[in-house]
Amino acid sequence: MSAEIEAGVPPAAALFHSLSDETRLRIVQYLATGEARVVDLTERLGLAQSTVSKHLACLRDCGLVNSRAEGRQSFYSLTRPELMDLLIAAEGVLTATGHAVAVCPTDATVETP
Repeated sequence: MSAEIEAGVPPAAALFHSLSDETRLRIVQYLATGEARVVDLTERLGLAQSTVSKHLACLRDCGLVNSRAEGRQSFYSLTRPELMDLLIAAEGVLTATGHAVAVCPTDATVETP
């Protein structure tokens, strides 16, 4: 593996980890259409406000989502619209494999020497 690719592995792992939750993926997809408030997302996703807020906080802490206050409300948006290019590429991989990608059988991180 080249040094350039090797250097990109930890950030890529962090990015994919932040997107590893179905709810966060749905939030990202919704925010790709424009800004949204928590109430918009709770209605769209059918989830509790606390659940949506928790996932938004995760996405914000990862640097994928930002917020702006307007009065007593916060409006959330994607920090990087290019994120949708990644999700479109992922859909291409899933289509090419017939959606035969399975969940990893273990959550344990395998460390290499």
